[in-house]
Amino acid sequence: MSVAPDRPLEVDDPIALLDAFSQAVVRVVERVGPAVAHVTRGRAGGSGTVIAPDGYMLTNAHVVDDAREVEIVFADGATYRATVIGADPATDLAVVRALGPALPALELATADTLRVGQLVIAIGDPLGLQSTVTHGVVSALGRSLRARDGRIIENVIQTDAALNPGNSGGPLVDTHGRVVGVNTAIIAGAQGIAFAIPAATARMVASALIREGRVRRALLGIGGAPTPVGGQLARRLGLAASTGIRVLEVAPNGPAARAGVRPGDIVVALDGATIASLTDLQRALDAERIGKSTLLTIVRRGERRTISLTPAEAA
Repeated sequence: MSVAPDRPLEVDDPIALLDAFSQAVVRVVERVGPAVAHVTRGRAGGSGTVIAPDGYMLTNAHVVDDAREVEIVFADGATYRATVIGADPATDLAVVRALGPALPALELATADTLRVGQLVIAIGDPLGLQSTVTHGVVSALGRSLRARDGRIIENVIQTDAALNPGNSGGPLVDTHGRVVGVNTAIIAGAQGIAFAIPAATARMVASALIREGRVRRALLGIGGAPTPVGGQLARRLGLAASTGIRVLEVAPNGPAARAGVRPGDIVVALDGATIASLTDLQRALDAERIGKSTLLTIVRRGERRTISLTPAEAA
């Protein structure tokens, strides 16, 4: 099927197209469903996703809260006790480990390939209704979301796949069954708006929690959002990418504020490494950068500038 750029989309058999989509969703659910479980902490609960056959699972930090153990129940009724390995409120992610036999595991997407409009599928236990499936599209990328502890979670996926309390911690998957996000929140009173933490962030956080039980990260003391620099300006300034992170707010007395970073500045590099997305920035601010003098490259009023600062450790 081909589409001319100046002609409307033509579908020879719309029923066949819908049937094909339906079958694609069914195949994804059959593949993903066995690796999704209900996570119970007392009277509270959510969903979880197995990411390794030896029982490691991703869920939300607010699902496990301060618990040391939770109960895991799969769709087939199999029930396990699980140890809370660690939680990261800054991303609302947590890792638990189910104590039992080898479990079916899902693949976390390895790259940020999502596009606005892409079809996604959510599986979880909304309102305690186990193994519920919904689908929708990615409605926006790079959102910021305030976590329950007041922190700002950056680079969040926005979707219109229907989510309700209990979906938290369940997977958001693409039509290949790859986990592209971990469902994390809905806005009370909103209709058709839900959020998920990107798989790239979940992979990084899960590795740190499994390795150390916590996530240590460097802090610049800024809040920002992706923004285009413009191809012509990027070429004139010799930038490697035509996008960067626009600084929306600067925390008082933070490293960025002390170094003279201002709202409106566009961050384009950190120690010479290109910063074209929030994921780039999050990856760059690892534990090794804490307390280390760092060169921040910004664009301010059409000019390229380099600022020296020393990232602090995020609390």
